[in-house]
Amino acid sequence: MNQEIPQFPPGRAALFEGAGKPFRMVDGIVPAIVEGEILVRNCYTTLCGSDIHTFCGHRHEPGEVVLGHEIVGDILWLPPEREITDFRGEPVKIGDRITWSIFAVPPGVKAPRPDMPQKSEHLFKYGHAPATKEDLFNGGLADYCVLRPNTAFLKISPEIPLKVAATISCAHATVTGALRIAGDIKGKNVLIFGAGLLGISCAAMCREAGAKWIGLIDNDEVRLAWGDKFGTDELFTFPKDSGCADFPWRNADIVFDMTGHPEAMKAGIESLALGGCAVWIGAVFPAAPVPVDAQRIVRHVLEIKGLHNYNYDDFVNAAVFIENNYRKYPFEDLVEKEFMLDEVEKAFIYASERKPVRVGILIS
Repeated sequence: MNQEIPQFPPGRAALFEGAGKPFRMVDGIVPAIVEGEILVRNCYTTLCGSDIHTFCGHRHEPGEVVLGHEIVGDILWLPPEREITDFRGEPVKIGDRITWSIFAVPPGVKAPRPDMPQKSEHLFKYGHAPATKEDLFNGGLADYCVLRPNTAFLKISPEIPLKVAATISCAHATVTGALRIAGDIKGKNVLIFGAGLLGISCAAMCREAGAKWIGLIDNDEVRLAWGDKFGTDELFTFPKDSGCADFPWRNADIVFDMTGHPEAMKAGIESLALGGCAVWIGAVFPAAPVPVDAQRIVRHVLEIKGLHNYNYDDFVNAAVFIENNYRKYPFEDLVEKEFMLDEVEKAFIYASERKPVRVGILIS
């Protein structure tokens, strides 16, 4: 049932209406909050790679959508009649800073597997849902966000820079999921394809997990240079139009692909040592099939694992990783350019043309 809430000022939202069309700034009224919901004032949103793919037309979203799912914000309203705790069981109050999972499982829906809530039916995803007059505040590029029931949210310290806190709920959580399915990292040779935020975060996490050797590969030397500050041992520029026989790496125990590009995934498989494992998390947009040598897979006892998004444990582990390491590694510097909400068009153009690791949107 509806809850009585204070009157909040109208909020702004940047509506995306399709590739090639300008964003439209609109004003909206905070809706009546229903049971189980929480109102948040968005503070900061970073533009994820999937947001850029949508802007460029490589991914398709609803006709009108408020993009942005790497979000951090402050609680504006909570149900007053009971104590509310975050996913870790910590009590929260109005004014606390939180970040939340990209998805919410609708009440009454059972996950297909306990470790895969993100693949539940009728899943709600922030920054990916249709925006309507009654449901405008459901993404990061807006003043407010209404958190659905069953959204996993975490209280975080305001000492963590906004730029870093925002990226917990997608990039870092996805990477912790990738390490989870890869298995034990300690003492392993790890090869990472892609020096975006996923790959850079993966390098730091593998270093903290005790990897023996970490290699990072990309065809963008500017991005690749970040690897030295995030625990890599060697950096490689991905050769164009070259077979894997020319590569200087052939003995990786674990290969992570953050690119989604067939050539990189093929090269990764061919770089695996006996009994090695390839983990793919970058293939989230249409691309050509990956040619796989089935005989090599069998004879070398190789594994290929995929992961889309992350589960609740991954989300919590990502927050813990950042809490423990945001001072050790320069994650804040990876948000290379910052814009205000009313500059969102410029932000996307900059991100798509200049290809920085991350672009940030300061909401409030």
